[in-house]
Amino acid sequence: MTTDMAPDMVPVDAYGALTGPMTLTIQRILPGPVERIWDYLTDGALRARWLAAGEMEPRVGGAAEFIWRNDELTDPPGAKPQGFGAEHRMKATVTEYDPPRRLAFTWEETGGVAITLEPKGTRVLLTLTHRDLPRRSMLLGVSAGWHAHLDVLVARARSVEPAPFWDAWARLRAEYDARLPA
Repeated sequence: MTTDMAPDMVPVDAYGALTGPMTLTIQRILPGPVERIWDYLTDGALRARWLAAGEMEPRVGGAAEFIWRNDELTDPPGAKPQGFGAEHRMKATVTEYDPPRRLAFTWEETGGVAITLEPKGTRVLLTLTHRDLPRRSMLLGVSAGWHAHLDVLVARARSVEPAPFWDAWARLRAEYDARLPA
């Protein structure tokens, strides 16, 4: 995965890569400081602007809830693919909580996620790894999802309007299908 930085503060290769069996790693460069980006990960109201709302107990072993309302992330939201409802909820358990550097959690069905934040001057390198995905179809959806959600985070952190979420997700789902091995 390339981490050379383009002027728009996104890694040159913004696509996630397989870094292990059914494990996706994806990176973004965001405007700092690191504490601000940490808040986007852990504050439910800020997280709702790019990923999912929900409370998170700020400790290892703490409960977390993620409430996705992807239709509300961008205006316009884009054309929602068939099979997606207005809301999706998942419970998680916090497995690492090291402010403002590392957050990890597990979901029941879709493996575990670890997010590391590294200060890089006035910017922050975010590295997200999602492991133990149970099947390729889920890997493709998760890859497109993280990519699209992180693009919304980059836009929000830069105070610009993100592109329509669902249009990006559908395009990325097809691109990841072509990029990732069967």
